[in-house]
Order: sequence, then structure tokens, then C-alpha cells
Amino acid sequence: MTDAHPAHPSTATLTDTSEQVDQLPPFNVILLDDDEHTYEYVIDMLVRTFGVSIERAFQLAKTVDAEGRVIVMTTHKELAELKRDQIHSFGRDFRIMSCKGSMSATIEPAIGGGEDDADSEGNSK
Repeated sequence: MTDAHPAHPSTATLTDTSEQVDQLPPFNVILLDDDEHTYEYVIDMLVRTFGVSIERAFQLAKTVDAEGRVIVMTTHKELAELKRDQIHSFGRDFRIMSCKGSMSATIEPAIGGGEDDADSEGNSK
């Protein structure tokens, strides 16, 4: 028996895990348009859920209104799923009596890092 100790396995695992996270395939969080939510609701939801500025949230709201969908974030799958779920659980728009619930969102694999090379806040690079 020797006094030499093998490398601590948890150290190797931590290093391997962080490298794996950096290599995870990116996913887009996509907000889908509807006629049951006001601009104020969309802006408030984006500011609270994604931490974007009011100005950026307004730009995203205009895009989803005009194009029917907008990428609000590109990230790894687990965070994309969380953000999609946060959109789904944000609640109804109290400004519209007929509103029955939250907006809809989906996630999709981001081919080449995301549509239009958007960063995590949806800003074009």
C-alpha cells in the first residue's frame, strides 16, 4: 500500500460538469401572441420574468404583436423550460375582463445559437 492518494473524484466531477454545461445545446424561449393581453401586461411580465428593461420589453411586445412570436431568451434547456413555465404561471391580465390566464410560450432548439443571433435578452448581436 502506498501513501499516494488518487485525485479527489468530486473535483474531477465538478470540472467535467461545468464543461458539460458550457456545451449544452441552446434553446430559444419563444413568447406567442394572443389578443387577450395588453402591452402593459406583456411589458410587466417580461420585466419581472426576464429582468429586461422597460424599453427592451416594449420592443419585444411590439415584435410579438406584429409577428406572432418573439424569442425572449436563448439558454440551456433547463433554464428555457423554467422561463417558459414562469410565463405560463404569470397569471391573467386583470386589465381585460375576458382574459382567462397567462400568455403562451414554447421552447425550441436554437439552431446556430438562436434566430437572428439573439443574446439572452433577445438583443441582436
